[in-house]
Amino acid sequence: MKPLIKLVAIKKTYQMDGISVKALDGIDLQINKGDLMSIIGPSGSGKSTLMHIIGCLDRPSEGKFYFDNRKVAGLSDEQLAEVRNQKIGFIFQSFNLLPRVSALKNVELPLLYSNISSQERRKRALEQLKKVGLEDRVDHHPNQLSGGQQQRVAIARALVNNPQMILADEPTGNLDTKSGQEVMTLLKSLNQKGHTIVIVTHDPELAQQTKKIVKLLDGKIVN
Repeated sequence: MKPLIKLVAIKKTYQMDGISVKALDGIDLQINKGDLMSIIGPSGSGKSTLMHIIGCLDRPSEGKFYFDNRKVAGLSDEQLAEVRNQKIGFIFQSFNLLPRVSALKNVELPLLYSNISSQERRKRALEQLKKVGLEDRVDHHPNQLSGGQQQRVAIARALVNNPQMILADEPTGNLDTKSGQEVMTLLKSLNQKGHTIVIVTHDPELAQQTKKIVKLLDGKIVN
């Protein structure tokens, strides 16, 4: 398998009230193209920090980070933003949908930063909403959708730029058991079609549904 993400001796230290707090302490991790991986750990284990680094939302204090064989550490803020927009699709626990616009317009959002016509944006957004089974809900606003449907809209939005990786932060955390399982079934189906998916969670039952589990404790990989 070809590596998509490669982390070598990654460390992250924060300064809090003059005290150095080590969030990550020498992380070595490889995420291959086509992986379905979960990163699991209790609160304070460093999993959120690791997610932010993998998602190019934060920079490591030390170590090397490669995204598709490209060294990320030396990229400018503008270049990092381009990587996030073009190569990574984000799914959040709280959905992060704009409440006053339709499902279709929410899915179109990542395409607004690209030189794409409104007609092409609509076409791509409709394709992704159909992929997640919401072709009959394109004009509905988030408050007209169930939690599971809102998360499906968020998944469609994450897919609309055809990213190399989907990064999901507690994607079932705000859902009931049935809706959560439907979202996981959808993510597994997308993985079977070739999408690389990384799920960050504290839920061991959710992690058990992925092909690979990375367990963090005190800023280190322990399993």
